[in-house]
Amino acid sequence: MEAIAKKNNVTWFNGYVSRKDRETLHGHKGAVIWFTGLSASGKSTIAHLVEKKLHQQGCSTYALDGDNVRHGLCSDLAFSSEDRVENIRRIGEMVKLFVDSGIIVLSAFISPYRKDRQQLRSLFHNGQFLEIYVDCPPEICSSRDQKGLYAKARAGVIKEFTGISAPYEPPEQPDLVICSYKQDAKAAAERVVNLMKQCNIIWADGGVS
Repeated sequence: MEAIAKKNNVTWFNGYVSRKDRETLHGHKGAVIWFTGLSASGKSTIAHLVEKKLHQQGCSTYALDGDNVRHGLCSDLAFSSEDRVENIRRIGEMVKLFVDSGIIVLSAFISPYRKDRQQLRSLFHNGQFLEIYVDCPPEICSSRDQKGLYAKARAGVIKEFTGISAPYEPPEQPDLVICSYKQDAKAAAERVVNLMKQCNIIWADGGVS
């Protein structure tokens, strides 16, 4: 990316307000909590519950959902492996700006490839990126699927569907594993918030470390 910027004569300007200044204003660190897992595994539900808990504590948050992003920023992308990589690349760059602004981002994307998730992690400093694996067997995801996507994928109507006709690579060393077929979403959200406290993203009293 630096080579491309140099070629195009583009220089990053840091401005006069630092990330630390923004974090002090918000009362917590900027960070991304990245939920990954199959479609209908419970990623978005848990992410939004975490956001609600953080909001109630006075934190500055924003939740990003796969479908919502594909309505705008990534509306030109399909679901080929190449398009999936570009989808996550764009989201990562966008989230990086959110984190730099001192916001806590709750991102819920299938993000099926380990290499892409590792690339995401590399964009952030230690403690700014937490990978949450929402583990749920495909058959249970299918039974929860109100959109009927799994049925369409099995019928061949939807091509390149993760977990059916396209691969999903589970994280090897996630920061937290949530077995959403064993634990309800509210309890899972509480575990995520507790992890954020342990990592000093937020303090129990709402302060910044």
